[in-house]
Parts: sequence; C-alpha cells; structure tokens
Amino acid sequence: QVQLVESGGGLVQAGGSLRLSCAPSGRTFSGYAMGWFRQAPGKDREFVALWWSGITTYYADSVKGRFTISRDTAKNTVFLQMNNLKPEDTAVYYCAADRFLTSTNYYKSDTYDYWGQGTQVTVSS
Repeated sequence: QVQLVESGGGLVQAGGSLRLSCAPSGRTFSGYAMGWFRQAPGKDREFVALWWSGITTYYADSVKGRFTISRDTAKNTVFLQMNNLKPEDTAVYYCAADRFLTSTNYYKSDTYDYWGQGTQVTVSS
C-alpha cells in the first residue's frame, strides 16, 4: 500500500519555481527523517535533500542555495521548495522516510525503507 504521497510536480520554464509536498498515507512517520531523491531518465536515483530534525538538514551540492526542505511536524508532511530551476533538474522526484539514518548513509537510496510513487518535474529551457 502507498504510504507516502507526493504532489506538486509539473512543467516549468528555467528560472521558475515549484513546491513539492509529501504526505503520509495510512500511517504516521513521527520520529522519521524524511527527504527527497530524484531520478532522471537513464540515471541512478540521487539524493536531493533531507530533513532530519528541526536543526539538521542536508542538501546535494547541485541544489544548495536553490532548494529548501521544510517539514510540518504536526502533519508529518515534508516540502521541497525549488527555486531557480534548471533543465538538469528534470526528473521524477521521490519522497523517502527512514528512522535509522547516519551521517554516512543518509544520501544512499537503499538506506530508506519507505518511498512514495514519485512526481514528475520537467524544466524547459
């Protein structure tokens, strides 16, 4: 069954913005770190951003300064605000959650036990 549901993807021109949302379905993710990965056609799934706690967030170098991850802890919903989008940001974006992350594995997709179905983001040049 689907346990994480993403929304907010779409088509945008380069330089534009989108805000992705990820909400739990059927269970709570209280106490879990929640983050975003993306996968472009023909490429491996790659880490984008992680909300680990109220004071700990991580970002891939490629999105630092452009993307911001935030979380509504009451609703266990995580958001990804994406500004100044570039064509190379085009991918399917996936939400992920896990409880047992470390500083050496948080960026590895196989670390995460829970995934959403993904939302497509397309940035035109």
